[in-house]
Amino acid sequence: MSHVLEAEAQQTIPASRRVYNRVPQVTPDFWIVKLLAVTVGETAADYIAVNLGLGLAATSAIMSGFLIAALVLQFAQRKYVPWIYWLAVVLISVVGTLITDNLVDNLGYSLESTTIGFSIALALTFGLWYVVEKTLSIHTIYTFRREAFYWLAILFTFALGTAAGDFVAEGLSLGYLSAGIAYSAVIGVIALAYFGFKMNGILAFWLAYIFTRPMGASFGDLLSQSPADGGLGLGTTKTSLIFLALIALVIVYMTKTHDGEEYAREQ
Repeated sequence: MSHVLEAEAQQTIPASRRVYNRVPQVTPDFWIVKLLAVTVGETAADYIAVNLGLGLAATSAIMSGFLIAALVLQFAQRKYVPWIYWLAVVLISVVGTLITDNLVDNLGYSLESTTIGFSIALALTFGLWYVVEKTLSIHTIYTFRREAFYWLAILFTFALGTAAGDFVAEGLSLGYLSAGIAYSAVIGVIALAYFGFKMNGILAFWLAYIFTRPMGASFGDLLSQSPADGGLGLGTTKTSLIFLALIALVIVYMTKTHDGEEYAREQ
């Protein structure tokens, strides 16, 4: 309610003095695109590296270049622009997956150690963010520094999600479907704690954001991997194209409805 009242009050402020939040509001379509994006991150990384034969190193370099370009474009905006923001999310999902894959496949780190390592890195990011900014709120991302913390945290959530998803599904031999259901149950508990027991909204958001990544990774692998490996055999090409098409449709809807645009505060 406070954000609504603040937005109404700022309608009287000249446009040149309005400060917009640079990231979207947390709405149902936000979570829909988030889940689609994390699934694409898992399948697209495998498709480019394996199916196209580029390998992890070349794929990582190429996709990192695209991500940097997308983030430069994102940081140049004064407010949330759906297609730019979600392009950055899809690319950071792919790069986060590739970071974990490189650590495990090329450098020999275990899924357990990468899960622990990225958990620590994410916790340190949140800690430093809070010490510097005194908040972890996504409703006041209106400065370069806050947005930098925001995207760094998101990168670590994607890398952590890939490691944790693969660790539970493969390392613990739980299987993709069971792992996906397990992570879905965790998200259900978070939703219950937020809606039923008034969990802090910022904490609930970041916990849900973290766990949607391994959930998406598990279901992405379930769809794309061969039946021999515990998947449904759709392949990375079909799975990636289907989910990219769905992302595009939702982003078109967001753009037409200006979904997610809000004021942060007056300068």
